[in-house]
Parts: sequence; C-alpha cells; structure tokens
Amino acid sequence: MNVVLWGVAGLLAAVFLHAGATKALRSREKLVASGMGWYENWPPVAIKTVGVLELLAAIGLVLPAVTGIAPVLVPLAATGLVAVMAGAVVVHTRRAEFAWLAPNAVLLLLAAVVAWGRFGPHAL
Repeated sequence: MNVVLWGVAGLLAAVFLHAGATKALRSREKLVASGMGWYENWPPVAIKTVGVLELLAAIGLVLPAVTGIAPVLVPLAATGLVAVMAGAVVVHTRRAEFAWLAPNAVLLLLAAVVAWGRFGPHAL
C-alpha cells in the first residue's frame, strides 16, 4: 500500500505542479481563452492564489516525505487538495460545466486516499 500511496502522491504532484504553474503564470485572459471559462468572473489575485496553493500542495505531497523533514505535511497537503477540489466541484456545478465534474471528483478522491493513508495506517 505504501508504494500505491507514493504513486498516487507523485501523480497528484505532477498534475498540480502543472495546474498551479498554469494558473500562477498565465493571465486571466489567456486562461479563459484556453478553455478555462470559469475564470472570467474571478479576480486575477484569486486565480493566482489558487495557483500558488496548488503549487505548494504539489511540493508538500512529495518533498517532506523524500527529505524526512516534517512528513506530517504530506497528509496536510493532500487534505488541502481535497478542499481545493471540493471548491472546484462547487464552481463547476454552479456554472453547469458538468464535463469537469468527473476529473475533479477523481482528483478529490485520489487526494483523499493519500490523506487517509498518510494520516492513518501508512503514516510516514
């Protein structure tokens, strides 16, 4: 199970490094033009904040476990991603963007598995 948790954490880290960097580095206009229409009504600072939080969570999923420094940050980062993805589900539901619900739900569940595993039976 430890190997599975490492694999899931690595996958989530890769996904959220990309997603966070995209949000943190691109303008709102470029994000909306690339198909992320839900940002058209968001202030740029909120988009950048979500991007930075996703980057920090991605780093927190792997780095503390690899270095052995504050490994409790791994399940905390996963829990933070659960909250971020729950917010994404709410946003997409309100905007009737149902095609985005499945990917967001999968990422939420994967983050929940890492949080459960690292807080519980397979803590680092």
